[in-house]
Amino acid sequence: MAKFSHQIFERNAILLTVCTLLVVAIGGIVEIIPLFAIETTIERVQGMRPYSPLELMGRNIYVREGCYLCHSQQIRALRDEVERYGHYSLAAESMYDHPFQWGSKRNGPDLARVGGKYSNDWHYAHLQQPSALVPETIMPAYAFLAAYPLKYDDIAEHLKANRIVGVPYTDEMIQNARVDLETQAHPDSDQGALTKRYAKTTVVGETGAKPVTELDALVAYLQVLGTMVNFADATQEDLQQ
Repeated sequence: MAKFSHQIFERNAILLTVCTLLVVAIGGIVEIIPLFAIETTIERVQGMRPYSPLELMGRNIYVREGCYLCHSQQIRALRDEVERYGHYSLAAESMYDHPFQWGSKRNGPDLARVGGKYSNDWHYAHLQQPSALVPETIMPAYAFLAAYPLKYDDIAEHLKANRIVGVPYTDEMIQNARVDLETQAHPDSDQGALTKRYAKTTVVGETGAKPVTELDALVAYLQVLGTMVNFADATQEDLQQ
């Protein structure tokens, strides 16, 4: 067999360009075509649900205040990460995030599993004066959030907008968005209808007719992170539907 020489390509720029494009096209086809044969590239796990209206508003505040600049929400599949923070993050846990909050920089701990780790009172105190609970922290105080009433007159429209991009909010959820938000922020309210629509919600705020604040919303969001999927009672195979 005659020895193949690359000189024919090296000395002919046009032929080299054509062959390069051909190889790239073949590689692209091999990677892309299989994606059309599957329903989704995100694994389905039991327990995932859309954010409740109050959690969604809290997430907006989390993004607005730039919390993602110091806290990631992505636990890597590495032993030291799992031992410190818990089960590694699944793509499905961020399927309703627009945009996701994975992050890559940590000036503070990862928050993917912070939900339920601390009490509501701890979060309220920590957000208002972080150094009182963690003396070595460099986190700034967010006490002003407790003085700002939450603006949620358009919460139903907000849910509609999320539904357009794929979040499965039902008509019932949208119609009751304002009521559900206020219910979650008042512990003395009847939580039955709320928990039926949004499982594993954490009630925040105080009893009485206290206005819902931005701090209430942020605490509600933090308390749901990592709580939808029960990793303690399920193996990886059990998580998949």
